[in-house]
Amino acid sequence: MTNVDLIQLTQQTKKLTAMIVEDEKVTNELLSSTLRNFFSEVRSFLSAKDALESYKDFTPDVIFADIMMGDMSGLELSRELRKINPNQIIVIISASSDMDKISESIEIGVNSFVQKPLDTKKILELLNTVIGIVEKKKKIETKTFSISLPLDLYESVDENAKSESISKNAVIIRALRGFYNQ
Repeated sequence: MTNVDLIQLTQQTKKLTAMIVEDEKVTNELLSSTLRNFFSEVRSFLSAKDALESYKDFTPDVIFADIMMGDMSGLELSRELRKINPNQIIVIISASSDMDKISESIEIGVNSFVQKPLDTKKILELLNTVIGIVEKKKKIETKTFSISLPLDLYESVDENAKSESISKNAVIIRALRGFYNQ
């Protein structure tokens, strides 16, 4: 990865917030200090239950969770988060290569699964993956934008579109621009 890529990556990740859920204190501190270089805000928790409670007040763009924790596993946490927000970006970090746990994380809909130990290369690859997921989410949100119009207004849009030989969406966009630029 070149310096330009790292600068560009940092510019993209600095628009995002993160939550770290790792019960090993030293690993938590190391991951937190590393990710603070990339994210605008990073909150870390040593307990999955504390993280879940905090999620009500702080909904980060990305959650990094250890798979094995004392009070609640990262997979249990992911299940609970999916109930609250099905679109939450979740990354599971694990020292385990247990295929059952990996399969379960896929079944839950975890966005990424990374094995410990984390090194610089893995972190940069992971951040690139996160940016890709965020960009994909934004494209989907943009595509699903819809607007409801009263029937009489819709009919006038339809007539204007026919007379100008353009799409109804183009007429609506023009009208919205006119409205907001007043």
